[in-house]
Amino acid sequence: MKKEIHIQSTAGIHAQLAAKLVDIASHFKADVRLEYADQTVDAKSVLGLMSLAVPSGENVTVIANGDDAEAAIFEIEKLLE
Repeated sequence: MKKEIHIQSTAGIHAQLAAKLVDIASHFKADVRLEYADQTVDAKSVLGLMSLAVPSGENVTVIANGDDAEAAIFEIEKLLE
């Protein structure tokens, strides 16, 4: 399952937002990944998320696979939009 999400944070995906995203993604059994600019990282890794260097106003794709994938994407979308 995939969902494109527009980043609303004025600082893009910064350290604090990345930590919150990891916390949310870690609550789910689904494999959750974030894709930006032809790079895909584990959404349960702060360093991976920070390595994407996503600025404000950009779109990312959340990819989740597993039993609770839809719920994981829903919660991540609430955080990022």
